Amino acid sequence: MALTSLESQITGAVERLSESVVSIDSMRMARDFASGFFPVEGKGSGVIIDSKGYVITNNHVVEGTARVRIHLKDGRTFVGEVVGADSNTDVAVVKVEADNLPSASLGDSEKLKVGQIVLAIGNSLGLQGGPTVSMGVVSALGRPLPGADFIYEGLIQTDTAINPGNSGGPLADLNGNVIGINTAMIPFAQGVGFAIPVNMVKWVAGQILEKGRVVRPWLGISGANLNPAIARRYDLPSDTGVLVVEIDPRGPAFQAGIRVGDVVVQVGPHEIKEMKDIISALSKLHINEEIEMSLIRLGTRRKTLLRLIEAPAQMTVRR
Repeated sequence: MALTSLESQITGAVERLSESVVSIDSMRMARDFASGFFPVEGKGSGVIIDSKGYVITNNHVVEGTARVRIHLKDGRTFVGEVVGADSNTDVAVVKVEADNLPSASLGDSEKLKVGQIVLAIGNSLGLQGGPTVSMGVVSALGRPLPGADFIYEGLIQTDTAINPGNSGGPLADLNGNVIGINTAMIPFAQGVGFAIPVNMVKWVAGQILEKGRVVRPWLGISGANLNPAIARRYDLPSDTGVLVVEIDPRGPAFQAGIRVGDVVVQVGPHEIKEMKDIISALSKLHINEEIEMSLIRLGTRRKTLLRLIEAPAQMTVRR
């Protein structure tokens, strides 16, 4: 039976991409106070982004280990060295010593549309015999991951089947371009999975390869999204913005005199309605850049100047 046009497009995308999808075996040492140290094995996926041996995966796939074992679809196996990882976005870069590897084409996640058909390819459940393919649609864009401490909230939500072992593998469009890296599924939910947009992945990987780490501007505050209920409870004049609930004394916000209870409504030229707007604003600003922040204190709008500094190592949700 001849394939339909859509089927041909799907199978062509899978053929183009699957050669660059790898399975990853990791091992880390865990500790149980009753029995001491013991090895914990993990399985995940990854995708080759450079023919010289650079592989993208999730941080949680390789966390706690410096080396992993990389398996290609053609049967070859390599030892991979973890070049760097970013727990804040759950992205890691692994290097294998090999040339002329089949590398994936990276797309543009800014062009994604809700309802667009996408494919997930990965080492689902660690099954033998090559990567598993599943198909679905983009369910939503710009999602936070429920219950996670990722600072990045602009995730792709998809109903494409994502199972244990898929973590770190690609989410692709029907042209075979990687548009995201699968990071999580929600247990007990039906058809709810998440992927990191490839534009964020490219930025994080570029930072790791260029600087050895991800360099981010930092304010040094923790905040809560305002809503009408919180605004009424604290007698605040606005029901949008970010309520400052904690300030790190090492940060520029503390030095600029920002206090717990202030409501941040603008960072530089960027309007702030919720915490993800601060994260987005900082991604467009630079270390050592002097910016103006607007905030509401005791019903009065105020402005203050501060100079952004680099986020401390392993900083998670505090911005």
